[in-house]
Amino acid sequence: MNDIDRSAPILNFVTADGARMTVHRHGAHVTSWTPSDGRERLYLSGRSDYRPTAAIRGGIPVIFPQFASEGPLPKHGFARTASWSLIDAAATADGRFIARFGLSDSEATRSIWPQAFMAELRVLFGGARLSVSLSVRNTGDRAFAFTAALHTYLAVSSIDSVRLHGLNGLHYRDTANGGAARIETADELLIAGEVDRNYFDAPQALLLHEPHGTLRIEQSGFCDTVVWNPGPAKAAQLADLDAGGHQRFLCVEAAVIGRPVQLQPGERWVGTQTLIA
Repeated sequence: MNDIDRSAPILNFVTADGARMTVHRHGAHVTSWTPSDGRERLYLSGRSDYRPTAAIRGGIPVIFPQFASEGPLPKHGFARTASWSLIDAAATADGRFIARFGLSDSEATRSIWPQAFMAELRVLFGGARLSVSLSVRNTGDRAFAFTAALHTYLAVSSIDSVRLHGLNGLHYRDTANGGAARIETADELLIAGEVDRNYFDAPQALLLHEPHGTLRIEQSGFCDTVVWNPGPAKAAQLADLDAGGHQRFLCVEAAVIGRPVQLQPGERWVGTQTLIA
């Protein structure tokens, strides 16, 4: 069912109950997740750029060691455009499937970020659940700090019909409006136009409601949540986004931004996002 070519650039996995997942070794990038109900839950642009130096538009980009432009490194760091290795992949005793991908420092990464590290992306899926974990270990002899995120593009039937619950009362930075500091007052977040918000000290679970169902979004290790949709004007400027593509996704990202992770030599950090259909 899962004959794996470890060197293949694109890996397709399927569980006994029919759940499916696709991962590109470029960026350890999950580009498709279909639970056992048969409905795709991740958005992937048909105009994505698959060149080695480009980031794939959609799915679950891995952001490390810098979120956005929150420091001196290239935007969103280098993990999403790096070639990760497949560590292992196998069915679990309970019928799910697990795959692990690794990325360690190299001459190329050290030229951008002079730190010694080992990163691992662990993907566990089956039935109605997908769990993605990013871990980072400091393998050097000096401390370092980083920010990170799982930049998840959730497929929606229409952005106008989406309601996101669980953010009321949180402090956030409104990046779409000059980085203004605000407090969320809505019981349910509606998406109208460009939305780019970094919510700090986010809860462990959010609910994404659509007319045809609800998706539960859980996170641990990650202390912040980013909600992003470019809106029609900015979407039109993105060459790798389908025409009208902004209407078919909402990014709900598990992130660590407000308080960067500090790792001493030998220490390890883990952050996880779990989607439950």
